[in-house]
Amino acid sequence: MAGKKQEMYDEQLLQLQEIDFVLLELNLYLDTHPGDIQAIQQYNQLAMKRKQMQMEFEAAYGPLLHYGQSYTKYPFQWIESPWPWQV
Repeated sequence: MAGKKQEMYDEQLLQLQEIDFVLLELNLYLDTHPGDIQAIQQYNQLAMKRKQMQMEFEAAYGPLLHYGQSYTKYPFQWIESPWPWQV
């Protein structure tokens, strides 16, 4: 990838990482505060947003996850790089 496409890839991947961080923190909070309805609502809203972001990212750049957690186009996309953890 080069230029503008690489910048968009990097930005979208960063946004996914940021939302993953917030979801992890909310998950940890909810482990000790399971009755906090506002935190549960926030978690569920962000989980839906994250799923949508992942679908958009994968449509543009290929799968984020392996072992059946993401779809692939033909030809099999895992042989293409960079992989998300290489960025």
